[in-house]
Amino acid sequence: MKILFICENYLPHYGGAEVVFKNLAESYAIKGHNVALLTHQIKGTKKREEMGAVKVIRVPSFNSRYIFSFSAILKAIKLAKHCDVIQTTTFNGTFPAWIAAKVCRKPIVITVHEVWVNKWRKVTSFPRWKCFIHDLLERAIYLLPYDQYVCVSNATKKDLLKLGINENKVKTIYNGLDYNFWNKNNFSDKKVQEIKEQLNLKKKVVYYASGRPGESKGFETFIKAIPLIKSKVPNSFFLLALGSVEKYKRKHLELLALIKKLRIEKEIKVMNSVPYEELGHYLKAANYVVIPSLAEGFGYTTVEAVAMEKPVIVSNAGSLPEVVSGKHLIFKKGSPIDLAEKAIQTNQGQYEKSKMKKFLWQNSVQSYLRVYERLLNRF
Repeated sequence: MKILFICENYLPHYGGAEVVFKNLAESYAIKGHNVALLTHQIKGTKKREEMGAVKVIRVPSFNSRYIFSFSAILKAIKLAKHCDVIQTTTFNGTFPAWIAAKVCRKPIVITVHEVWVNKWRKVTSFPRWKCFIHDLLERAIYLLPYDQYVCVSNATKKDLLKLGINENKVKTIYNGLDYNFWNKNNFSDKKVQEIKEQLNLKKKVVYYASGRPGESKGFETFIKAIPLIKSKVPNSFFLLALGSVEKYKRKHLELLALIKKLRIEKEIKVMNSVPYEELGHYLKAANYVVIPSLAEGFGYTTVEAVAMEKPVIVSNAGSLPEVVSGKHLIFKKGSPIDLAEKAIQTNQGQYEKSKMKKFLWQNSVQSYLRVYERLLNRF
């Protein structure tokens, strides 16, 4: 099978969607499928290269994913002529993918990671007019006639169906996780001890959170809960590992200003741009993991923490109650008071316990391939 991926971002840009498409594309290639991926060119990357048996083609778009929506159309059509099925995802890769699919009469599958329709004002700091435009554009993307919608959780599927999408065209396929990588034994105790010594974490109760500093990740809630937790857990300390800091520079500065305003600079260590391969060492060094998201389509940080056998404290946003397992507690999103209460309870050993839910890549890959095969039989 010849499979063409069209997405706005790909490696070396790291995010949830990029991890999903990397693993899917490389898994297809290993199984003998011919895989190409079209994305926008970011600074320092080649126009063409092979990554893990996947042919990556990058379109110059002045380092803008928005321009990519239009600059990629001709290249997408050219590549689509020689493929069997087109796979895309939200947001800026959808338009060239859809145009190419219709021009070349190829089946198209869209993966929906998260639905923000009617949520833009709640989960971003955009001005009202910008939220209105993004809301309209997102609605328009979903209402284009795709052959199959794949949602990464039932929570995302529920949000999508509210827009009037035909339920027969919507399927939930959970993202997968590399359990060989996200295994506590994969991260050396020596490195973890070095981190604890470097950050003076010995004899500390460490609460850890990580992600890009976007509005939807809810890190303000995490920071505001710190004085409340400290009042009951005096030896507590807080780690916040932030990625894509340059992209979210204003939000990053706002978080630092909030820490200063609350006078908790000595209680928290903010780490910028920790390499993906190193995150597990910091996670292992922590006692508990906090996921304070205001919106979440799947929740990789949650699943990673569970795989590392850490007690997790998650908000009730989106898919998080659906994917969390192991030792955990759920708090009301956006509430520092409820987060603090759950953090204190967790430190007292008062948490829920359930069998670990496993999200295996081989299950995701097989489910996608069955979708493609079914569509090809119809075309």
